[in-house]
Amino acid sequence: MKKYILFLAIAMFSLNACDEIPPKVTGSMGGPVEPNPVEDQKRQVIIEEFTGVRCVQCPAGSAFIQDLLAIHGEQLVAVSIHAGDFSPPYSASQYDFRTEEGDQLLSYLNEPFGYPSASVDRKLFPGKSSLQLGQGDWAGSIASELEIAPKVRIAIEPSFDAGTRKLTADVTLYIDQAISDADVRLSIMLTESEIHDLQLKPGSSSPVPDYTHRHVLRDMLTSYSGDPITETLSQGAEISKSYNFTMPAEWKEENVEIVAIVSLAGASKEVLQAHQVHVVE
Repeated sequence: MKKYILFLAIAMFSLNACDEIPPKVTGSMGGPVEPNPVEDQKRQVIIEEFTGVRCVQCPAGSAFIQDLLAIHGEQLVAVSIHAGDFSPPYSASQYDFRTEEGDQLLSYLNEPFGYPSASVDRKLFPGKSSLQLGQGDWAGSIASELEIAPKVRIAIEPSFDAGTRKLTADVTLYIDQAISDADVRLSIMLTESEIHDLQLKPGSSSPVPDYTHRHVLRDMLTSYSGDPITETLSQGAEISKSYNFTMPAEWKEENVEIVAIVSLAGASKEVLQAHQVHVVE
């Protein structure tokens, strides 16, 4: 009942939100949720937020996503992509969150009309002209996507050697419904949370020094649009892939997650399923 009330409250706020100046939304973040066994995996939706350390309105959008994560738990995957005019770091910033893939995704998923902005399952929703959605559309779009049964389930088995910093991600796709689309892709992202660094916020002409950045896209183990899946995607098929990566020393492995998405590429870029796991527990 509490989750239902919180969802209604967020939905009411969302109806009055605009791209340029979002409402202030607060709520509990909730702790990490243990993933279901893959055989019981439900539909998991991805929200890709476009942001930047110089974006004064973006912290409100990020807070809103935390509330949505508290509602949907493991069925919602969040990625924050630092790209565009608001993304260059300050001279005093400790980190540069920009990535080559982030810049490519900004073009691939359309430039935002305003901020906060995000893509939900890379889907062009009815009545919309862009994959980019203002904050007022996030909650409803996520809810509608969660009603769709997944055609594929994703298992991710990470292995990390703290001495060498080598990360191995073994990914297995379980095809529940035959997928006949000609171009299906698998994307592997690495995100990091709990990073404390500068961020511009409302009410201040200079960035705050200790803002907590979450779900930051740090790198990708595939191309920005995903690597083509060349195997036949018939019902019951199992497809396994393995990826290796040497994690930079500055990354804190306990805060890093592996995100996998299966998506289309072409006229439709729609995500069929997303999944994420922590590198280490």
